Amino acid sequence: MLLQQQGSRVEVARPQVFSERMEEMSVFINTAHPYIRMKMTEEAAATQVAWVLSYVQGGIAEAWKDNLLNELTKGESEVESVEQLFAKIRDNFGETLEEERKIEQLRTIKQGGRTCNEYMQEFKKIARGSSYEGRSLIEEFKRGLNGAIRRKLAEAEELPTTIGEWQERAVRLDRNQRQSRAEERVLGRNAVCPGGNVQPRGGGSYGGRGGQITWRTGRGYRGGGGINISNRGGAQGSPRRDPNAMDIDKGRGGDRTCYVCGKWGYMAKNCWERHKGRVVETPQESAKENGGQ
Repeated sequence: MLLQQQGSRVEVARPQVFSERMEEMSVFINTAHPYIRMKMTEEAAATQVAWVLSYVQGGIAEAWKDNLLNELTKGESEVESVEQLFAKIRDNFGETLEEERKIEQLRTIKQGGRTCNEYMQEFKKIARGSSYEGRSLIEEFKRGLNGAIRRKLAEAEELPTTIGEWQERAVRLDRNQRQSRAEERVLGRNAVCPGGNVQPRGGGSYGGRGGQITWRTGRGYRGGGGINISNRGGAQGSPRRDPNAMDIDKGRGGDRTCYVCGKWGYMAKNCWERHKGRVVETPQESAKENGGQ
């Protein structure tokens, strides 16, 4: 509505032509009503009604106006004021256009990235007053679902029969799928990672690179309660062998004879003789001991 003060006179905007669109109807009434109050208060009610109807043109509104004028002429309808006329316009176009708008929304609404429950709640809100029911409403609901959910519903042995059952089952399938994907992401982080890292179940973790395996406990590792096993260059998981250690004959389980000095009572790894430097004979010294040759 546009009101403009010009001296002692008030200029009021005239209404736009009304055809059939709902948004046009609201603007039309909101503009025509103040114009009549400001400019046509001295006119008879019949004149005011005729003036309003002169702006109703085109589409369904044109046919509705012709029918109304015919009914008024025959006395089959009574419109004694513009307020009654505005009420008729709202009754005939407001509800019809709102229904058409909702039907259009039902035909275009999609689940997209939303949860199925969010999609269902909006669908139910739009469906109210759309005149859709039964099989047609079910088909529109299925059409807007994501493809994976729609295929799962179609593969069921016993299909739902009512819109409520379809919505309930779709929401449950969507929730299960989302929960399954969340669990897969968690399990994926506990699987074998690049670089040799292994995430075991039950607490702790293994980490490895280049043949080194580290067991990390809850308290940490390397002095914090962890175990560090190195096997650089060898197979992962095998401890490095001491090159100075000697094999013990498994057949002599209780024998404590040292294989370095021949003494009994301790093993070769504890022998002090093994730490002494070896004396290497030269060829000349060996010849003297064998006869001076």
